[in-house]
Amino acid sequence: MRKYFGTDGIRRIANTELTPELVYKVAKAGAYILAKHSDHAPTILIGRDTRISGTLIESAMTAGFLSYGANVKLLGVIPTPGVAYLTKKMKADASVVISASHNTYEFNGIKYFSNKGMKIPDEIEEEIEEVLESANFDELTAHPSKIGVSEYREDLVDEYIYLLRKNFEENIESNLKPDFKVVLDVANGATYKVADKVFSKLGINYEIINNTPNGININDNCGSTHLENLKRYVFENNMSLGIAYDGDGDRCLAIDDKGNEIDGDTLLAIFGNYLKEKGKLKNDTIVATIMSNLGLNKFAKENNLNLKQTKVGDRYVLEEMLKNDYNLGGEQSGHIIMLDYNPTGDGILTSLMLIQILLEKNMKASELCKTIKKYPQVLINVKVCTDKKNLYQSDEEIQKKIKQIEDELENKGRVIIRASGTEPLIRVMLEGANQSDIEQKATELANLIKIKLN
Repeated sequence: MRKYFGTDGIRRIANTELTPELVYKVAKAGAYILAKHSDHAPTILIGRDTRISGTLIESAMTAGFLSYGANVKLLGVIPTPGVAYLTKKMKADASVVISASHNTYEFNGIKYFSNKGMKIPDEIEEEIEEVLESANFDELTAHPSKIGVSEYREDLVDEYIYLLRKNFEENIESNLKPDFKVVLDVANGATYKVADKVFSKLGINYEIINNTPNGININDNCGSTHLENLKRYVFENNMSLGIAYDGDGDRCLAIDDKGNEIDGDTLLAIFGNYLKEKGKLKNDTIVATIMSNLGLNKFAKENNLNLKQTKVGDRYVLEEMLKNDYNLGGEQSGHIIMLDYNPTGDGILTSLMLIQILLEKNMKASELCKTIKKYPQVLINVKVCTDKKNLYQSDEEIQKKIKQIEDELENKGRVIIRASGTEPLIRVMLEGANQSDIEQKATELANLIKIKLN
């Protein structure tokens, strides 16, 4: 089991668990691994979100890279997918995003991306950990003449903005209608400037909220993890669509004109159908995770689409897509990967694709979303002791309760239990035909897990 890296890089409370000292070491170890696999001094891009701890970690990270001879380009505040795109575009050796995504401000994290703009494989993370733990770590120091240099390149964000514009500009502008109004909730996060510029340049009638980051209000009752205020805003202001990004901008969820949530499963269904109609859905296949709603399975069968499912995590969705040449995949949480554009989940890109489809089909969002009928689903996050996160798998009482619920659902639903890869949580998900029934069952199971694993 890995000591530092989880399913989405390293994520901890900044300055106490994710200390500058640890960050420095992670950077130095990363530079060592990169140098080992190449014949030149690596160039590494660093981007971050708006957290107060961002510049602290950026400084420590930069120092670690430079000390082993890597060169650094600092991108400043930029969405995660922007960093991924620029890594490939600028032919950098790797990049790092400093962000804790949807978590509250006190957390921060480190995500490495490869020269292809994709999250580095588990094996490379394991190599970095081995170097971190090695006895001769302190000897990893560049010769005084080989120390790396850093430079600020916040101007490069314009390259990412151009990517978003060029792929949608013609289609969106030719179908725009004056009464089509969008509200953007940028979560006081990494998209707060970029989204504003993109929507302005595309001429979309939009309003923007939660766009005044102060370092501690990222994801604070806003963005894709807190949709209540956005729902209210859409309803009270007669908006055509509400868009919500998460703190680092790699997710997108939406609210239709009637105030209903449009989640990642619905987006995958809409996009899959649209791309198939255009002859652009490779192998007529959508890739999703085991957490996706059973309604997506049914939708795929009814529309002659193939649905491949992976374990939870956008990196595993991407692995499946690359392995079998698929170009659309994602998660219920709003990570949507469209490989024809960018090799990672991209919130702004996702929202523009949705808007393009709505305008082209001249449909209201509530009408378009009727294409998929979802099963009732309940998800409860149970806070547990970090060192007990995986004990649910061997606890006889918990396993007996899971089996009992599965038998009661009689193949008309399912139970999925998994430990979060980034937080001290067990996620309890139940799906079935009756909302109140699965709510009761999920609560019973969650309460048992809470008692047993704390």
